Amino acid sequence: MTITSLPLSPLLLSVRRSRSTMSDVRSRLTKKQEGVLCSLLFGSARLSLLFKASVHSYKYSAFHQTCDRQGPTLTVAYNKVGFIFGGFISKDFAQTGSNLKDDKAFLYGLDSRGDNLQPHRVHVIDGQCSFCDVSSGPNFGGLVFLDNGTQVSSKPGTFYKFDPALIHGNDLNLIELEVYRVEDSGNHLEKPWRNIDWSPGKRKELMESIKSWKPIITSVSKAQVLLVGPVGAGKSSFFNSLSSVFRGHVTSQAVTGSAGTSVTTKFRTYPVMSDESRKPLPLILCDTMGLEGDVNAGLDIGDITSILQGHVQDRYQFNPLVPLQEEAPGFCKAAYVKDKIHCLVYVIGSSKVKLLPEKMLEKFAAIRRKANLLGIPQLVLLTKVDEACSLVAENLQKVYQSLYIEKMMREATALLGVSLSAVIPVKNYSRELELHSDIDVLLLSAVIQILRAAESYFDDIYQDAKEETA
Repeated sequence: MTITSLPLSPLLLSVRRSRSTMSDVRSRLTKKQEGVLCSLLFGSARLSLLFKASVHSYKYSAFHQTCDRQGPTLTVAYNKVGFIFGGFISKDFAQTGSNLKDDKAFLYGLDSRGDNLQPHRVHVIDGQCSFCDVSSGPNFGGLVFLDNGTQVSSKPGTFYKFDPALIHGNDLNLIELEVYRVEDSGNHLEKPWRNIDWSPGKRKELMESIKSWKPIITSVSKAQVLLVGPVGAGKSSFFNSLSSVFRGHVTSQAVTGSAGTSVTTKFRTYPVMSDESRKPLPLILCDTMGLEGDVNAGLDIGDITSILQGHVQDRYQFNPLVPLQEEAPGFCKAAYVKDKIHCLVYVIGSSKVKLLPEKMLEKFAAIRRKANLLGIPQLVLLTKVDEACSLVAENLQKVYQSLYIEKMMREATALLGVSLSAVIPVKNYSRELELHSDIDVLLLSAVIQILRAAESYFDDIYQDAKEETA
């Protein structure tokens, strides 16, 4: 089809993590076991699953990809004889290559056989470091994980003095390894710092506002919005989610996935159709290849510039090695205001903000400079908020009460050079089979902000035209 111009509970974890499938990744801990481990931490501790070796693999790289710079973490290992053991640190895993001190760190062991769960906790030896912040797996000195696949290295006396029988029952063969971010469930805002109307009627009101929106420029009928971001951030999923809201059921027109390289290989312009009438909304979402850190991988900056200026045709096949040239097929020399991009949206996974590689940030900076020169307003969509924060996973309405989400939003402003008001958290439809009002309201609120940003682009053009004719 050719598309013409016109987008934990503290005791139970059900947190999805991307891999080759989109299946749920669940904690191995029972409710009782998790409660016991939380009792070793501060009183209102909540665990949010980051890494599961049976899903992500027993490789160092997989561990660091999901667990670096996530704040306090609890490593939870399971062995064949029935022990649950590991370590807690209150500092980031950051691969600094140093041995670090952490006065809150400890090792623990829990014999899960039987009903009387009594944990054994061991603190660091006075004056010793607490963990090795290296590029391998979780390394607590006395316990080293992922150093040899499913085999654990146990060295009592290194950083910690412990009895192996009490910590791991003298069994160093793992059947699973998990790492959790430790959150303070009491450490959230009493009131949301942004007000969202979650009432049942708000969804319909937002939908009607989007349907009735019109650009001030009469030669343009629809706002063209370009979505750019890393591979797997959720650009195509955002279009599918918005389309689902207006169609009345979950749909997936744009191809999505979680492969290591971009699923989207063409430039696509997607009009969003309005409910049963099939009338297009005044909005076109433009999807692209995902950005990648390597110079010769992912979307090229030259191609992005051509897209921003309206020179790229729908379904143009990207070539990361050779950006689109003016004389090449697919290059539109005559670009009018309706063909250009009226709002640029950066799409980033909420839990990946602090993990963006330097080369990726350089690409974002180059894109931002181009967009600034062209006067294109820019916003940031932080996706997968439910995966990033267990408080939000329980109740999406608490997205603006989560201190973790607020922290990630502020990180995004610093890294991407936008104001906090330009950062919008959303949750795309991913594993759901039916629509949910809270998801819809958050998505629709994001679209309202996108249209307002595009409106400012048209206002500038309108004012310039008035000054020229004055």
